[in-house]
Amino acid sequence: DYHLGQLLARTAGGYSVIDFEGEPARPLHERRLPASPLRDVAGMLRSLDYVARTADHDAVESDRGGWLARARSAFLNGYANGYGNGYGNGYGDVADQRLLAALELEKACYEVRYEADNRPDWLWLPLAALTRLTR
Repeated sequence: DYHLGQLLARTAGGYSVIDFEGEPARPLHERRLPASPLRDVAGMLRSLDYVARTADHDAVESDRGGWLARARSAFLNGYANGYGNGYGNGYGDVADQRLLAALELEKACYEVRYEADNRPDWLWLPLAALTRLTR
């Protein structure tokens, strides 16, 4: 359940990451199962989407799309450049791109349930994401 809220602080060597409990609505045994690292990449991409869309939800003028595209690209490029553990090239090949797209869609579905249960006023955000991600 990797997202921006887990980045505690910037340090000389990067950022400190906290909170590795996983998605609280999933049973513990599911959260302990090994998973593709692209699941965390998808979580961070969804988190960037939340930032962009909530920061200017009521704004008249917005560069949300431009900022989001640049943030996604920078994160994916940083991930791919630091990815050297034998699982391919990070997200660059077609299979990885398809898996990442599926995981991002799965995360948005999880968010619909989470927001409906906890923050119904925020339900618009993952519902809009589902529309974009299924085009």
